[in-house]
Parts: sequence; structure tokens; C-alpha cells
Amino acid sequence: MTDMSVRVGRLTLANPVMPASGTFAEGMACVFDIGRLGALVTKTITAELRAGNPLPRVAEVRGGMLNAIGIPSKGVPYFLAHILPQYRRVHAPLVVSISAPTAEGFAAIAAAVSVEGVAAIEANISCPNIEEDGRAFAQRAGATEAVIRQICAATPLPIWAKLSPNVGDIAEIARAAEAAGAEAVVVANTILAMSIDLENFRPKLGNTLGGLSGPAIKPIVLRQVYQTARAIGIPVIGCGGISSAEDAAEYMIAGAAAVQVGTASFLKADTMLDVIDGLDRFCARRGIARVADLTGAIRLEADHAETAEMETVT
Repeated sequence: MTDMSVRVGRLTLANPVMPASGTFAEGMACVFDIGRLGALVTKTITAELRAGNPLPRVAEVRGGMLNAIGIPSKGVPYFLAHILPQYRRVHAPLVVSISAPTAEGFAAIAAAVSVEGVAAIEANISCPNIEEDGRAFAQRAGATEAVIRQICAATPLPIWAKLSPNVGDIAEIARAAEAAGAEAVVVANTILAMSIDLENFRPKLGNTLGGLSGPAIKPIVLRQVYQTARAIGIPVIGCGGISSAEDAAEYMIAGAAAVQVGTASFLKADTMLDVIDGLDRFCARRGIARVADLTGAIRLEADHAETAEMETVT
């Protein structure tokens, strides 16, 4: 039987599979056994009440979907009083996703949610930053380092930095997060995109622009996971287009220590359980005793040697 446990910083997870923030809620406990997941990741919460973006917020596109939800939130007090108690009933580490427009705001929320029952904090620094002319913190190394350093100073909990794929050099951003004290990075969020309705010439999203997720982005984010894992010494959590155990295995072989599943869960609520069971079977077929041994197992040297040998022969 495969040892499915993995380490992400200070946390030991029963398996490497968890939800992506914004695609999962405590109510899923009524649908399947969420205690089987390696970790639980909340919807992103903010300090203030947020209604979210104008409708429509979701649009289907070839190979995935666009969303511009806008992080609707009932605020930290509501989360602590009404949502957290429900998660405390589940035997799986709880990761609270947070967002704020300023570094001070991030730090304040991190301190507020550092309570019993919370195992780690995922800092969604992919959101716009009013201190950088609306750019996301994770689009600049300096802003990333500053906000993660301030969050780490505000809480004793492990910090996972959720990075943006909408950058030229994601490894540089990941190094900044690591230098500031992050224990892991999540690679990545959705890719900025849009779609137009040809019947009325209007954008399909009420916000005009949105984030592309689903199978279409997997090759792009897989590349970013590979580059990030080679650049830093802390764990990478892969997130982007995962809908099967094979997808998860690819991410781990590229360097991810764990994975997050998002869009696929909208099509089949218990997709994450399929991924867990499928990873177990994949490892058993290959004679791999520990799923953690998949992390970084990509065979580059052998491939280069074979290529060199073929060029010599020809």
C-alpha cells in the first residue's frame, strides 16, 4: 500500500490533494467525506464585507472557464463565528485563504485568523494592490517580499503564498516569497483572459476581464511549477487544470509537493477523491512506495543523454 503522506513546510498531510481556494466550501461535507482530503482550503476571506463583481461572473470557454467572482466575503468576524466551527469538526488541516488591498491589511487578517483550528494561512497575493497602482502583489518581487514579510511577522502560523501566473518570471517572485518567510508557494492562480458574446458584441463577463481556469491552462502552469521548484527550497503546491490523478502526477514529477483541484470539482464534486485514489493506484503500478517520491522525479539527465547519443549515431 502506498504511503500517501507528504510534507508541506511544518505540516504533514495525509495525502497531497486539496481544493483550490474559491472552489470549495464547508457545505461540501454534505456531498462527500472531506476528511479524506490532505488539507481543506477555505474561500478567500477579507476584512470588509464584499458583494463581489457584477453578473455574469462565470462563462464557459473551450478547454475551461472564465470567472470574475470578485471575492465576495462576509468578513473575518462572520468566518470565525459561523464558518470555522464547521471546519473544526473535520479531521484535516485547515488552510485559511486571505486577501487584502494593503500589506497592513493582510497582516491584520492573518493575526485575526490565527486561532485554534487553523493550521496555515494561504495569502492570496494575486489580488490587486492599492499600494502598487492596482497591480497584484505577486506581480512584483519587491511587493511580494514586503507583504509576505509583514504577514509572517503577524502570525506564528505557516504562510503559503499564492502566486500569479500573469508574470514574466514566476521564479523570481517565488524567491522573494521564500526570502520573506513563506513556507510554501501555490503556483498558481487563474490566467487573465476574456471572451466576447458574438450575439450582442458584449463581454461574456460583467467585469469584462476574468481568470481562465481548467484544462487549457495546465501546460502553462505545469511549466511554471517546474521552473519555480528548481528555483526555491520550499515546497511548491501545483494548481491549474488538474482533473485526474495523471494530471496530479505530472505536477508532482515536475516538482510539486502537493496539488490543488478547482474547476474540475464543479463538474464532479468528488473529483478530489478520484485523484487521491488514482494517485495511489498510479504509485502501486509503478512500484513507488511513497507518493512523496514523485516530487521532482522528472528525468532530465537521461533524456539529454539519449538525445546526445542519437545525435552521435546520426
